[in-house]
Amino acid sequence: PLHRTHQLHMASWVSALRPGEVPSQMQDEHSLATLLRTVDFAAHKHRAQRRKDPAQTPYIQHPVGVASLIANVGGVNDLAVLQAAILHDTVEDTDTTFDELEEKFGNVVADYVRHVTDDKKLSKVERKKKQIEHALVSPQGAKLVKLADKLYNLRDLLASMPKSWTVDRLQGYFVWSAAVVDNLRGTNASLEKALDDTFAAHFTYEGKTYPAMPAGDRDAL
Repeated sequence: PLHRTHQLHMASWVSALRPGEVPSQMQDEHSLATLLRTVDFAAHKHRAQRRKDPAQTPYIQHPVGVASLIANVGGVNDLAVLQAAILHDTVEDTDTTFDELEEKFGNVVADYVRHVTDDKKLSKVERKKKQIEHALVSPQGAKLVKLADKLYNLRDLLASMPKSWTVDRLQGYFVWSAAVVDNLRGTNASLEKALDDTFAAHFTYEGKTYPAMPAGDRDAL
């Protein structure tokens, strides 16, 4: 069963899909049951994990939040895409396998997750390079997940930077994220607009205000 915290996160997200805004596909009882089964699976897989923010929020809040951004900012309610968003870190960060995802959720969902999963055998520098390159050739569903994932992470960093991070590290993350997003453009105008607004934002560190993107990099977007 879901931990009480996970139940609250799931209930909050599902309630955000208000009846007047939910297309007929998501009103279908079978689709809703499938979506809840997906959340339950991800919550179990991420049950011992926490985010790197100072509050150490339960990790499940991230994939559920990514799915919510796809639905409520991007206006996309394709079931397989929402499932992939909820599952997008299960292979990369838990003991989940692609075979397991395909067996439980089908090959379309598993393929979307495959396209947004980093190869942990590579160095961090190489993984970041691969993300930029792979963004160009990913299927539409995977591109939506990647856009929303970047939006969630960038907003999260602006709201609550990890204690070990510096100004240079945060700005470097924004510059790299912008390179990934550039190769995803044309996927979803609403998500891309929200990302551009985030790239133009500022943050406060030790009482001083800084641009999330250094001026030259922001002007180049």
